[in-house]
Amino acid sequence: MALIDYDKWQEIFNSLRRHPLRTLLTAFGVAWGIFTLVLMFGAINGLITSFEYDFRDDAVNSLWLWTGQTSKVHNGLNKGRQIKFENSDYDFLIENYPEVEAITGRFYLSSDRLIKHKKEAYAFDVRSVHPGHQILENTIIKKGRYINEKDLAEFRKVAVIGALVKEQLFDKKQEAIGKEILIGGVIHKVVGVFTDSGGENEMKKVYIPITTAQKVYFDGKRIHQLMLAGGDLTVEEMSKLEEQLRKDFAARKNFDPSDRRALRINNRAERYEEFNSLFTAFTALTWIIGILSIIAGVISISNIMLVTVKDRTKEIGIRKAIGASPRSIVVMILQEAIFLTAIAGYVGMLFGLFIIYMISDVESDYFRHPTVPLNIIIGATIVLIISGGLAGLLPAIKAARINPVIAMKSD
Repeated sequence: MALIDYDKWQEIFNSLRRHPLRTLLTAFGVAWGIFTLVLMFGAINGLITSFEYDFRDDAVNSLWLWTGQTSKVHNGLNKGRQIKFENSDYDFLIENYPEVEAITGRFYLSSDRLIKHKKEAYAFDVRSVHPGHQILENTIIKKGRYINEKDLAEFRKVAVIGALVKEQLFDKKQEAIGKEILIGGVIHKVVGVFTDSGGENEMKKVYIPITTAQKVYFDGKRIHQLMLAGGDLTVEEMSKLEEQLRKDFAARKNFDPSDRRALRINNRAERYEEFNSLFTAFTALTWIIGILSIIAGVISISNIMLVTVKDRTKEIGIRKAIGASPRSIVVMILQEAIFLTAIAGYVGMLFGLFIIYMISDVESDYFRHPTVPLNIIIGATIVLIISGGLAGLLPAIKAARINPVIAMKSD
């Protein structure tokens, strides 16, 4: 027996050519369904990539705290009071929240500072922080070290500079570690060079000890922001941590715990979970829409196969009269249905992949590098095969039940 039954394939092509317009429109319906499925998954993936890109720079499982003004009267105190963080608040967190992975404060300098080394001078953003800030910002030390507790205790004038800061202030072959730079006119020693997954903007930062900044640039104990990394804490535990922080700081600063303007907390763990749930729902909706589109095409395939069976009634009757089994008739009809579905589907898939490829370099705030995962392509292929089989099942059963005597008498 030949591996390829050329006569059977010739019959399939002849059958499809009998109704060219109907075949083309039916194939278009299937192609459009797969095209829509691929395009929508590419779009969803582009949104997810953009979302993950926004979270790449900082610890996902973290809480960011800012103070503001009270908006509610509390314990006889008027609203409109300014709430402020101080070093004692950082110490309170260290003593009372041992379950978190890292804690840091930030003290903001008024503006970018002029950073100088010999004749080179550029304005860069200077961040004054605690050692735990390395974990919160996912900072990767390339050479040297990060800020440590001894730097804080001794008010050391040290700095950890971004890779791009190093490139602009120093020659390519020149070592930066141990060299002195001027930050706003104050000498600091470079103790580390870092890279950051946040991109070029993050690698144009300079980190210095928060205690040094408070003493040199402000002469105070003010902290503008507090941040906590939850480590292995679950989303539910992070939510409980957030509420406990509100209660503790409300007691420390004497404001209403429900006053969201007095203390603002960004729970990044909750945000990440919410976005993941949203994209999971979008993915499920995409499958539903895509499959419904394919089903519409499958119905068209089934209809055209019913027409084919009707047109070939006499031929099928003759086949059965000369000994063709019902199984061989079913296989013939199913083969034609699967072939038409597969060809149309793959054409739609290729067009969809081509469109995704053409926009794969797109980068924006809400859409980045759309792609179609391999598992989606495999899934679409499985859907195509199953759809083709379902499309031909009813016509095939009808063909298998044709009575040879009645069929040969038909016109």
